[in-house]
Amino acid sequence: FVQDFSQAMSQAGSSQFQEVIRQELEYSMKVELDKILATAHSNEIEHTKKDLEGFKKLFHRFLQEKGPSVDWGKIQRPPEDSIQPYEKIKARGLPDNIASVLNKLVVVKLNGGLGTSMGCKGPKSLIGVRNENTFLDLTVQQIEHLNKSYNTDVPLVLMNSFNTDDDTKKILQKYSHSRVKIYTFNQSRYPRINKETLLPIAKDVSYSGENTECWYPPGHGDIYASFYNSGLLDNLIAEGKEYIFVSNIDNLGATVDLYILNHLMNPPNGKRCEFVMEVTNKTRADVKGGTLTQYENKLRLVEIAQVPKAHVDEFKSVSKFKIFNTNNLWIALSAIKRLQEKNAIDMEIIVNPKTLDGGLNVIQLETAVGAAIKSFENSLGINVPRSRFLPVKTTSDLLLVMSNLYSLNAGSLTMSEKREFPTVPLVKLGSSFTKVQDYLRRFESIPDMLELDHLTVSGDVTFGKNVSLKGTVIIIANHGDRIDIPAGALLENKIVSGNLRILDH
Repeated sequence: FVQDFSQAMSQAGSSQFQEVIRQELEYSMKVELDKILATAHSNEIEHTKKDLEGFKKLFHRFLQEKGPSVDWGKIQRPPEDSIQPYEKIKARGLPDNIASVLNKLVVVKLNGGLGTSMGCKGPKSLIGVRNENTFLDLTVQQIEHLNKSYNTDVPLVLMNSFNTDDDTKKILQKYSHSRVKIYTFNQSRYPRINKETLLPIAKDVSYSGENTECWYPPGHGDIYASFYNSGLLDNLIAEGKEYIFVSNIDNLGATVDLYILNHLMNPPNGKRCEFVMEVTNKTRADVKGGTLTQYENKLRLVEIAQVPKAHVDEFKSVSKFKIFNTNNLWIALSAIKRLQEKNAIDMEIIVNPKTLDGGLNVIQLETAVGAAIKSFENSLGINVPRSRFLPVKTTSDLLLVMSNLYSLNAGSLTMSEKREFPTVPLVKLGSSFTKVQDYLRRFESIPDMLELDHLTVSGDVTFGKNVSLKGTVIIIANHGDRIDIPAGALLENKIVSGNLRILDH
């Protein structure tokens, strides 16, 4: 008994002690944030204050939470009817008045990311992906095509970050004559914190020059607060808009789907969904994607970062968790407004560690847009075809979308009918292809890939014009070697290694 008692006492003591430390950390953070705010010019004070308030809330929650945020024992498979097959939704067909349904829609693209992972400066959305068209061009073409076809007025909203806002706004002038109203708002700007001291590394509000590393956009979960704070949410509701379709601007499969929109606006049971998440079946390449589960009687998105270490392999298994989140989301505007005003949107915190150029370890606190699914009423998953998930994260992805595997029509990419099976080849380009400009230099023209299953390229390799790749092709140039695949070559189920130089005669 004595032992139990003293143990209980010391536990109580340690939790009190932790509470004191928490309070001290929060107080120190407040002091530092006040100092930063004091450096703001009068025209920046209002939005800087909103940003820092939002950050303070997030930091408070970060100090409260312990360990992985899900209790693994409570995770259940979602009930049958909570994830509907797309075929069933499509089978309902479309009503005659599809234009009136479309006029209630707003397309939102997450446009906060830079092209740094592909060696590009500036917003990722301005990288050319197909016939000189950028991600942004294709998006505008898609919506313009909708508006012309149905005589509607679907606007495009871009959620920019402080990293992408200026460059994006300059480019938007070129669409001034297109039949799409384009609006932008900025996501918040939060201070990175020192991993050791848990205090901001910024000393003032500026974010140019050497201060660029002090700040970060806090993930796409920030959409709810920043959309609401921008005033744009209220304006769109006032115009009679009811749903937003949100997706990553680099997902070329995320086009407006009229069948899903009709299902939202005219639900078969009369009860509208406030939140729909498009999920699709996992392949071996997607084992890390977040999955939908049933948790405490609600649909809930579980990301790999929330899974206790002992269960990570189980989480990755394709048999137990068959689907993952594409981040194509359909959300009711009125529900965002209601929940935002009640401060009732609950998203798990993602702690993202970074090492800055000078070697300093920092953390940034982020949230993910899909994690809010559990805060909305009557949420639904729709299991969509893989073609709605076509993200371009690397030059390997870029090679697929530039190739003859896809045809381009009114800004939308569709898999070529000449490909005999609907799966996409697995492409792995080595580090010599990581940067877009290196990648473009290594292909005189994009190879014919209609019959390709698998391509691995490593080392100093270049491709001549009109090369055809079929089956499984592996090309490996060892260190110091170079391989030039000659123009017009056909490689079918081939392994090429060693040295192969084609000299121009």
